[in-house]
Amino acid sequence: MTQSPARRAPTRIPTTVITGFLGAGKTTLIRHLMENAGGRRIALIINEFGDVGMDREILAACGVEGCTEDDIVELANGCICCTVADDFLPTMEALLARAAPPEHIIIETSGLALPKPLVKAFDWPAIRSRVTVDGVVAVVDGRAVLDGFFAGDLAGMAAQKAADPALDHDNPLEEVFEDQVLCADMVVLNKADLLAPGELDTLVKALEAEARPGTRMVPVEHGRVDPAVVLGLVAGVEDDLAARPSHHDTEEDHDHDDFESFVVEIGPVREPTAYAKALTAVVEAHGILRVKGYLDVPGKPMRHLLQGVGPRMAGYFDRPWKGDESRQGRLVVIGLRGLNESVIREAIGKLV
Repeated sequence: MTQSPARRAPTRIPTTVITGFLGAGKTTLIRHLMENAGGRRIALIINEFGDVGMDREILAACGVEGCTEDDIVELANGCICCTVADDFLPTMEALLARAAPPEHIIIETSGLALPKPLVKAFDWPAIRSRVTVDGVVAVVDGRAVLDGFFAGDLAGMAAQKAADPALDHDNPLEEVFEDQVLCADMVVLNKADLLAPGELDTLVKALEAEARPGTRMVPVEHGRVDPAVVLGLVAGVEDDLAARPSHHDTEEDHDHDDFESFVVEIGPVREPTAYAKALTAVVEAHGILRVKGYLDVPGKPMRHLLQGVGPRMAGYFDRPWKGDESRQGRLVVIGLRGLNESVIREAIGKLV
């Protein structure tokens, strides 16, 4: 009897999870990937921490041919790793149900998200049969890490752990950072242009001590890395979770009670460079981790995007104001629990 040829399993859509701490440059990396995707049909799922999503606005304004607002889905109801059933799975099912499903999916987690619980969601039967986690990419702000701003002294931490493997760290920032690196197949060392050669070597060695064996370290400037390097890791992460340890493996859930955020509406800003300098003083005075948003500069047809990581600020005009939107400046302020919101609001309000 002639046997019929075996049916070929349908190709699963690769998904890349891009994680990384606040302000590391995830959105910049994604924008570069989209601009150099070579016509590949890519869908983006963006998760924000805070009340107002800024990253979708930034990416929607990038002007990349073939990247429409329908291809960018924002989940703004909390950390994606905490709202898998309510938000993430329905979003994935909707993407897969399209007449022309995406050829690749990129998920940008919030800076406070743990990637491992998200990857676990790919075991959902309706998802697993059609999607695979091609790789987890952790974006690191090299300058901030070496300065000890977010993750403490990595080199010192590695030395302490080597001396005492049982050493535990209660700092929530360090735990989040470590979980992101430990889950990664690749660590993008962003902002390498801010590091001296010796500093880059120190950072690479420290991160290699923190990461799983074989994790690739890729130094880049301004998120510029070849899409062929990032999209195509073929790691099958959903089948390799046991090899990706986490501080939260024994927890049913985790929360973000250690962090808080709020939005500040601000009036017109005539000199954005001077404003950024003044804002830096407020950030340093109150221990703010991250600010991001946009300014209304009178006489300019475009809005001014402002991004701050600790005391470092960067800004540029990103897109024209739309005819149906109010020229209202807004900043998202993110920090550890205990920020004096009223005092910070007052301080920011005095800057204009």
